[in-house]
Amino acid sequence: MKNKPLKRSGYLVPFSRDHHAGLLFCWKIKEGLKKGASFDRIANYVRFFWEEHLREHFQEEEILLFNQQDTELARRGKAEHVALESLFLAAIEGRLARPDCLPFAEQLTAHIRFEEREFFPFMENNLPPQVLSAISDILIRLHTRPFEDNYPDEFWIK
Repeated sequence: MKNKPLKRSGYLVPFSRDHHAGLLFCWKIKEGLKKGASFDRIANYVRFFWEEHLREHFQEEEILLFNQQDTELARRGKAEHVALESLFLAAIEGRLARPDCLPFAEQLTAHIRFEEREFFPFMENNLPPQVLSAISDILIRLHTRPFEDNYPDEFWIK
């Protein structure tokens, strides 16, 4: 069997749902590149995803999780957020070239895998249950409905 899905505690499930959307975002970029979609179409989608979803997701993780403990894993997560935000902004501002799109998508995928496989399990095992419960309560209030990727230009299909 390939990678078994990770069982997330109920506390961080909204973040894991966001991560699923992030992995789908990366897949769409890769498919668009395979199908020869123009860089402008891909960059417009990158802008949409950043502004409508990922910027807020990063902020939530940084406030609710990365700032809970000063650990090597938290510092790595913060550093990866900074690097990824820089790539998103470069794409939005036209400073990222088409050949950089695949490494960009792969870097975001690797970051999501890091959080799901290393950082979240560490936090679930090291934060007191009352802290995890408080984080969960905040996430439930913030995530009243899942992110809907309703981007109209399906460049990954056509």
